[in-house]
Amino acid sequence: MLVLMYSFFRRVVLSCVGISILALILTALGFTFYKIIQRAKDKRRKKRFFERNGGLLLQQQEACNGDLVDKTKLFTSEELEKATNYFNENRIIGCGGQGIVYKGMLADGSVVAVKKPKSFDQSQPEQFINEMVIISQINHRNVVKLLGCCLETDVPILVSEFISNGTLYEHIHHETTEIFIPLNIRLQIATEVAGALSYLHSATSIPIYHRDIKSTNVTTQISKISISYLLHDHVLITMKLFMI
Repeated sequence: MLVLMYSFFRRVVLSCVGISILALILTALGFTFYKIIQRAKDKRRKKRFFERNGGLLLQQQEACNGDLVDKTKLFTSEELEKATNYFNENRIIGCGGQGIVYKGMLADGSVVAVKKPKSFDQSQPEQFINEMVIISQINHRNVVKLLGCCLETDVPILVSEFISNGTLYEHIHHETTEIFIPLNIRLQIATEVAGALSYLHSATSIPIYHRDIKSTNVTTQISKISISYLLHDHVLITMKLFMI
């Protein structure tokens, strides 16, 4: 009798263990298939955004003009998510009507400014790409280099060099600031801004007009200042001037 009960309970235990293992295997397989399907959907979505945002046009222009190759780096959405800790609020360094700017760190350790615009004119991707190509060719000691962009997202994300330490307006007008900017330095700042604007207006292949010069759009860092350049009505790129 005891032998029969032991045999029965043994079969029950083995059956339960087998069912549990089978359930775990099925759960793991289901999760694996789910991840595969999600990755495929994510890949298709990124490809759709890339094409809609003018990625194919940019590749065509680079293929036709060898000088444009590597001028504008195409970042992946994963790169920028990791760089900004998934666009963490703690990484925000600027926020305005046009979008939000995050401080990011790329895999190679370089610190960048990641601009996430709030909107994008989907009817004019050609204009956006053409302006990106023009700006990526800017080569002036007083204007920061646009590093690249990400076209895999709903709204294209822009990446430029990072400069911190507040705006010129804050240094001049803040009640508690202890920084005094002498007249000769102020004149030098004005001269550098004017020199950069002159370059943008007359020395580039196509004239670039800033349209929004003010102290709140000038950021400082020791010997560096920056200006904000309105790319068009929907996308704002931060361009920085370097003091001599």
